[in-house]
Amino acid sequence: MISSYVRDRWHTATDEGVTLRDASTGEPVARVSSTGVDLAGMVEHARTVGGPGLRELTFHQRAAALKRLAIHLREHRDGLYEQSARTGATLADARVDVDGGIGTLFVYSSKGRRELPNDVLYVDGPPEPLGRGGTFVGQTVYSSRPGVAVFVNAFNFPVWGMLEKLAPAVLAGVPVIVKPGSQTAYVTELAFRHMVESGALPPGSVQLLCGGVGDLFDHLTGQDSIGFTGSAATARRLRSHPAVVREAVRFNAEADSLNCSILGPDATPGSDEFDLFVREVVRELTEKTGQKCTAIRRSLVPGTQVGAVVDALAAQLAEVRVGDPRDEATTMGPLVGRDQRAEVRQAIARLGREAEVVVGGPDKVALTSGDAELGAFLAPTVLRASEPRSPELHAVEAFGPVTSVIGYRDAADAVELAALGRGSLVGSVVTHDPDFARRVVTGVAPWHGRLLVLDRDDAGESTGHGSPLPHLVHGGPGRAGGGEELGGVRAVLHHMQVTSISGSPAMVTEVTGTWVPGAPTTGDATHPFRKHFEELAVGESLRTGPRTVTLEDIEGFAELSGDRFYAHMDEAAAKANPFFDGRVAHGYFVVSAAAGLFVDPDPGPCLANYGLERLRFRKPVYPGDTLTVTLTCKQKTARDGEAYGEVRWDVAVENQDAEQVATYDVLTLVATRPSG
Repeated sequence: MISSYVRDRWHTATDEGVTLRDASTGEPVARVSSTGVDLAGMVEHARTVGGPGLRELTFHQRAAALKRLAIHLREHRDGLYEQSARTGATLADARVDVDGGIGTLFVYSSKGRRELPNDVLYVDGPPEPLGRGGTFVGQTVYSSRPGVAVFVNAFNFPVWGMLEKLAPAVLAGVPVIVKPGSQTAYVTELAFRHMVESGALPPGSVQLLCGGVGDLFDHLTGQDSIGFTGSAATARRLRSHPAVVREAVRFNAEADSLNCSILGPDATPGSDEFDLFVREVVRELTEKTGQKCTAIRRSLVPGTQVGAVVDALAAQLAEVRVGDPRDEATTMGPLVGRDQRAEVRQAIARLGREAEVVVGGPDKVALTSGDAELGAFLAPTVLRASEPRSPELHAVEAFGPVTSVIGYRDAADAVELAALGRGSLVGSVVTHDPDFARRVVTGVAPWHGRLLVLDRDDAGESTGHGSPLPHLVHGGPGRAGGGEELGGVRAVLHHMQVTSISGSPAMVTEVTGTWVPGAPTTGDATHPFRKHFEELAVGESLRTGPRTVTLEDIEGFAELSGDRFYAHMDEAAAKANPFFDGRVAHGYFVVSAAAGLFVDPDPGPCLANYGLERLRFRKPVYPGDTLTVTLTCKQKTARDGEAYGEVRWDVAVENQDAEQVATYDVLTLVATRPSG
C-alpha cells in the first residue's frame, strides 16, 4: 500500500484500495488509497507549521534548500529509474522525468539566488511618483501568502510533475500538498521519501496525498491555490467546485492540448528541415509512448508533401522496438495501463472516421518482449487526413503514440488549421524561411503558450518540441487550460500576493528596504566605498564636488573611444539636430566622468563594479557645463556563505542648474567585515 505523508508522518490506509499493475506484464505493483487521511489536518498543518517555517526564510535561504533537495534526489536517481520501468517508461523516458524534475529544482535554486533578494519581500520595478511635489509615491511589492498550494498531478510525469510545481511554490514561501496521479503514484511516493530523508525543507513544507482528494477542496480559502494537470473535463469540474468559486481560490490548469508541428514549404525531402521535422514527430510519438501533454498530435505539412512525410515517418517508425522497458532492445514501452490503452484505441477509432490509418493502428503491434495479453502495448500510429478541416482531427486527443498528418495550402491556411485546436501548450514551426516563420508565428501565437522555430541553425542545441523548460512559460490558452507554469520568476510570483503600497518616500523606503528618491539620506566623513557591507546603511549618500566639462574633454574622449559621432565633433551638424544646441559630450563620457567624481581609488571593501542598470541620459551636456554626482546606497543584498554582499547604488548626475543629466544604478560587490 502506497503511503501518504500527512503532518510530517507517514500514513498507510488499511482498506484494500485500488490495485496498480505493471504496464508491461500486468502484475500487481502496489495499492493506493487515501482512506483515513485527515485532509483538514493536512491543510491546517501546512498553514500553521509549514507556512511560518518557510516564511521565516529569505528567498536565498529557500533557494539553498531547493539545491540541497536536488543534490539529494540526484544521488537516488537509479532507484527512481527502476521504479519508473513498471509504469512503461524506458530508461530514456525515466531520465526525462526524473532528471528533468531535478534539473528544475537546480534552475529555481539558481534563479532564486540571482534574481530575487535575500529578503522575504520582492520589490517589483521602480517607484511611481504620485504627486508633483515628490512627497507621495507608490511601489508594487510581492509577499508570501499564508495559505497552501495544492497540486493535483497527472500520471505521465510522476517526478517532474511534482517538482516543477513544488519548486516555485517553496521558493515563494508557500507550503505544498502534492496529489499525484494514482497510476504512477508509487514512483512519486519513492521520490517523496527521498525528499523527506534529505531534511532540506522545514517541517510542514511538503505533504503527500496518495489516492482520492476526498473533501480536500472544501478546506481551501482565498489564500490558497490549486495547480492542476489533467483532462479539460476534470479541470472544468474542479474549477467549478463550490469552495473554489466561493473563496476565489487561485486555480491554474494545464489540460488537453492538440499540439501541432508545422513543416515549412521550403523543407522538401532531402533538406535539413525535412529530416528534422520527421525526427521530431517520431520522437514525440515514441517518447513516454506519446503520453505527453506537449506531444505532436497534428503534423501540418504542405499538401504536396503529405505522401513524402508519411513515407518518411513509416520508415523511421519501422525501426522502433516496442516492448518491456527493462529489455535493453526496447525503444518504446507500453502505455501506463490497459484502461489508458482502451481510451487511446477509442480515440484512434474516432479519428479513423475522418482519416486513414497508414502506419500502425490500434491492434497491430509486434513486441520484442512483454505480455501481449496483460500488458498495455500499442504500436506507434500515423493517420493521413482526407479533409484537413474535419472536426474530429482538431477535437480528439489520442493520449498515446498517435499523430495525424494534415495537408495545408499556404501559411494562412496553416495558421487557420492550427487555431482549430482551440488552444495548445506548444507548437513548432520547422523551416529555414524567416518570412514563413514570421507569418506563422504571429498568426498562431495567440493560440499557444510556447512556440519553437526549428531549423538547421538551432537544431544542435534545441531541446525539442515537447520539452518544457523552467525558464519559459508552460501553459496555454483555451482548451489547454488557460494556465501558466514555470517561466522563471513568473511562477514564483504566481504564488505570492501583489500589493501596491503608497506613502511618503521615507515610509516606502522603510517598508520595502529599498531607498526611494525623496527619502532622507545620511552620510558622514567616511567615503561609502571604504565601509564594509554591514556598515553601510540604506539611504547613506555621498555628494561629490563639481567637474566642468571642456571641449578638450569631448575631443579627448572621442580620440580614446573612437566615437566620433557628428553631434560630438561638428558644431554646425549638431545644431541642425533637433535635440541639441551645439556640440555635446558623449553620454558615456558623462558616466565615466561621474565615476571619476564618486569612486574612491584606494583598495578597500568595495571589490568590484559588475554592471549598470536603468541608465538614462536626460539632458545634453555641453562644453562649460559643471557636473555634480549624488551617490546613494539604494539596496543591500547579503550573500549567504560568501565574504561579500551586493550593493545597489542610485546615481544622479546634475548640471550647474540642478537639472538631472543622467540617472542609473551601479551594482557593486562589497566585502563583509572579516570575522574575528
